[in-house]
Amino acid sequence: MLQVSVAVVFDSAGTLLNTYRVAKDICHKKLMPGIETTTLTYSSPDRVLIVLPVHSKDLMATPADTVLSEYLVQHDIRFGISCTRKITTAEEIGELLYTDTRCRVVDLQECIRNVWSVCREEAVVTLNSGAIINMAQGSIEFAITAGGWPFDGAKETVSALHRMGVPTYIASGDRVTKLEKMADHLGIPRDRVYGVATPTVKAQIVNDLRQEYDKVLMVGDGINDLCAMRNADIAILTVQQPGERPEDLYKEADHIVKSVREVIPIVQELLSCSRVCDRDA
Repeated sequence: MLQVSVAVVFDSAGTLLNTYRVAKDICHKKLMPGIETTTLTYSSPDRVLIVLPVHSKDLMATPADTVLSEYLVQHDIRFGISCTRKITTAEEIGELLYTDTRCRVVDLQECIRNVWSVCREEAVVTLNSGAIINMAQGSIEFAITAGGWPFDGAKETVSALHRMGVPTYIASGDRVTKLEKMADHLGIPRDRVYGVATPTVKAQIVNDLRQEYDKVLMVGDGINDLCAMRNADIAILTVQQPGERPEDLYKEADHIVKSVREVIPIVQELLSCSRVCDRDA
């Protein structure tokens, strides 16, 4: 009797990780604690959310009044596109990012301090920084920092799935080095971690895995997971992370869960059903 092959793809922030984000409005010099950065990005067709592979300690050690674009150029720091509604090229984004004159290192420093004040007591923490570029304005509109730590039950959920013979993957807009650190903690092999994944890339990852497995489940919590959820055999929306979500996510979801632990019985039922169907056949 052959058991159906199943794989589970997780988003990271808000799905496996309890995530706190803060944005700094550059024009109005206003800190925006607890903001949902993907929702903020998608609220304008001209915004592009990027991640920057910069270490928080290096940023904190940099003179506060340094222009961020000059810092990035001086240290040859590239960027990754996390999500956007705008159809644009990396060259166009880079042209604005590396010539921006408004955003300064202090803007990211304020974001980092705010995030660290919230999550510093957690045992395992990832910090990611980036920016939202407004292509119409031709400048950095927001500086961004996010901190994440595993939800209760995340590690146990991954372990339980692996004991069932179900491989787990991470597809996220966060940068790879931070994801790998968290994957090591959760027990997910690094070669199953896909970082700086835009919504389109996430959807393609799910598509590719469907060529390898009989059933692919996508577990996500935000609008940037919608395309991947549509491509999956089973779409799971997790609302463990507080906040409002677009109605489209609820319509697309085959299951809505309040804890990542609830993924386990969904997979168990799928495997059990496949065994029953196979026996009856």
